[in-house]
Amino acid sequence: MPESKTSRRQLADRRPAILNPTSKDEKSDKFREECGVFAIMGHPEASKLAYLGLYALQHRGQDSAGITSAEGKKLHSRKGMGHVGDVFSEEVIASLPGHSAIGHTRYSTAGDTNIQNAQPLQVDCIKGQIALAHNGNLANAAPVKRELEARGSIFQTTSDSEVILHLLAQAKGTNLAEAMAETLDRLVGAYALVLITPEEVIGVRDPRGFRPLSLGRLDGAYVLASETCAFDLINAEYERDVEPGEMVVLNKRGLTSLRIAPPGPHSFCIFEHVYFSRPDSLTFGRPVQTSRESLGAFLAEEHPVEADVVVPVPDSGVAAAAGYSQASGIPVKFALIRNHYVGRTFIEPRQSIRDFGVKLKLNPVRSLLKGKRVILVDDSLVRGTTSRKIVRMVRKAGALEVHLRISCPPTISPCYYGIDTPTKAELIGSTQSVEEIRKFCEADSLGYLSMESMRKAVGDSEGNYCVACYTGDYPTAVHEPELAILNRR
Repeated sequence: MPESKTSRRQLADRRPAILNPTSKDEKSDKFREECGVFAIMGHPEASKLAYLGLYALQHRGQDSAGITSAEGKKLHSRKGMGHVGDVFSEEVIASLPGHSAIGHTRYSTAGDTNIQNAQPLQVDCIKGQIALAHNGNLANAAPVKRELEARGSIFQTTSDSEVILHLLAQAKGTNLAEAMAETLDRLVGAYALVLITPEEVIGVRDPRGFRPLSLGRLDGAYVLASETCAFDLINAEYERDVEPGEMVVLNKRGLTSLRIAPPGPHSFCIFEHVYFSRPDSLTFGRPVQTSRESLGAFLAEEHPVEADVVVPVPDSGVAAAAGYSQASGIPVKFALIRNHYVGRTFIEPRQSIRDFGVKLKLNPVRSLLKGKRVILVDDSLVRGTTSRKIVRMVRKAGALEVHLRISCPPTISPCYYGIDTPTKAELIGSTQSVEEIRKFCEADSLGYLSMESMRKAVGDSEGNYCVACYTGDYPTAVHEPELAILNRR
C-alpha cells in the first residue's frame, strides 16, 4: 500500500485550544506506552517463561495482562485486569500447558479499559485457532474497520488489533504466513505482532519498524520480546532484532524468515530511547542507557547554568541527569524520592491537599535541596501541569533556584503509532513559547534539547527515527485521527 506524508496542518486538532493546568489525572501528564509483547516456541515451561517475560515488560502496560499457550491442537488463554502479578497465580499458569506461548501487557488509551480489550485476542475461524498480541497502532484502522463492517464483520472489542484478525480470517493465503502477509499489505502504521496457533508462533514487524521486537534463544527455544530486558530475566540470549518488514515463523522445523515488504525508509520511535524502554534494554540495536546519558550530556552543553546540584525526576530522568552531571561537573543528587507502591487511590482528606497527586508519588529530600540552586532534569514535558507541581515542591523544600531541563525537544503533535498522547490542543509545546512554558511551570529557566542533539544522542545519522511528535510531519498517511485514537487498544 503506498504511503504518503501528512503535514501538521492537515492533522490540526479541530477542538478549541484549552490548557487545563488543574487536571487531577497526574498520569495523563506523561506519555504512556501501549503495550509489550512476548512469545516463546519450543520450551516445556513456555507459560511460566511468558509470565516472567511479561513481568520484565510490566512498565509497558499496567491495565491488563494475558497469556495464550498451545498444547496439541488447542489454544489455552487466560487474561485479566491489573498487573501481571495480580492476573496470574501458580494455578492459572498450570492451566496454560504446552511448549509455546505468547503474552501481552496493555495500557488503555481513549478506548475502553475492560477485559474485552485485554490481549491476546483469540479467534476460531476458517484458518483454525489463532491468538494475537499487538504493540503499536494502526493509522488506517478506522476506514478498514468500516469496510469490514459493511461486509458483515461483527467486532467484539474497541481495539484496532481486532481489525488484523478479521482481515486474516478473510485472506486467501493457503497458509497462515501467506494470509498474514496479505493482511498486513492492507494496513498502515505501527505493529510489532506475535501470533500463536497450535502448530507455530509468528512474529512480525511493520515495514518502517516503528516498534521494537527482538529475537532470542533459550535452551534451543526461540523467544520474541518487545525489549531485551525480558531475555535477561529468563537467561535467554539476544540474537538480533526482527527486521522492519520481516516475518519470522517459528515451529518444530525451526525458524523461517520471510520478507513481507521491500526494504524502505525506517521510522524507529525515538521516544523508546527518550523514555519508554527500560535503560537496561538494547532497543533498535543500541543500549538505552547510553542514549539517555548522551541526551543529558548534550543538554548540559546546550543549556548550561550555574547551579549546585542536578536532580533527576525519577525514574525516567535518572540517566539523562547522570549525563548532564558528568558533562557539567555539577554533582547529581537523588533529592526526589518516588513511591513505587502507589496504585489508584480515591481517598483524599476532606480538606484538599495542594498537588495531592504528585505528593503521592514524589517526596523531596529537604536536606539536599535547602539553600541550593537546583537543575531539575526530566525526559519530557507534555501538558506542563506535573512539572509545575514538582517545581513548586522543590522550592517549598528550600531550593533557592529551580532550572528545568528537558532531554528532548518540545512535543507539539500527537502520536498515531502506539503512544498514548494528548490531543494537539492539550500539548503545551504546540501553543506556548518556551518562555511562556517556563512561566507556567514557575521555573527560573527552562531548556529543551535540540532536535539535532537528540538525533546525535541516539546515533541517528541517517534519519532512521520517527520524530513526528516533535515536528508534526508524519511518515505515513494518518486517516481520521480522532477515530484512530478511539480505536486504539
